[in-house]
Amino acid sequence: MPPAFHTVLFDWDGTLCDSGAALYRAFQKSLADFDIAFTLAEYTAVYTPAWYRMYEAFTLPKESWNACDLRWLHHFQGEQPDLLPGAASVLDHCSTAGLQVGIVTGANRDRIRDEFARHGLAFPAVVCHEDVVQRKPHPEGIRRALAQLNADAAGCCFVGDAPEDIQMGKSAGIFTIGVFSDYVDRARLRAAAPDLLIETIGNLPDILGPTAS
Repeated sequence: MPPAFHTVLFDWDGTLCDSGAALYRAFQKSLADFDIAFTLAEYTAVYTPAWYRMYEAFTLPKESWNACDLRWLHHFQGEQPDLLPGAASVLDHCSTAGLQVGIVTGANRDRIRDEFARHGLAFPAVVCHEDVVQRKPHPEGIRRALAQLNADAAGCCFVGDAPEDIQMGKSAGIFTIGVFSDYVDRARLRAAAPDLLIETIGNLPDILGPTAS
């Protein structure tokens, strides 16, 4: 049985936000601008929130990385991904249960701020791309979120859909929950050996336990 939790930290893309298709489209278009093509299967086989690792996987020259970042931002404009089915209920459950909640994401702050506003969300701890020196799977993001919440690692869990999410949580010494998504190869997530695997984010309340009556 999982321990009793007082704090739940979430990845954003692919975990709470149904942005997998939008991220894929923008990445596909941005690399096409550099004459690099790939299939969805090739993308899911190497997907990581660390874009530069993906640039390496698809042999984009390092001198083009910054330009490709700008192309990605250009192609992502206009995308308005919804929350994943069950995500809003999960956040409501956390609130009703009195759990502290935070977000640790590799996305940039401007985009996250816009998406939170569009969905009417606010979190007491948010750690974005600009807030860390060491990015996933380094545990700096989780440590910063815990410091913002004045919370201990004991009794905290991290929920994410990518192997780097699980590695980050393990490095931070917290309980890890992997959730399957359509844009990360399932075998890779299993191989990261999360403490618990769930099929969808909507299964999470069963793990977190009942709310107070």
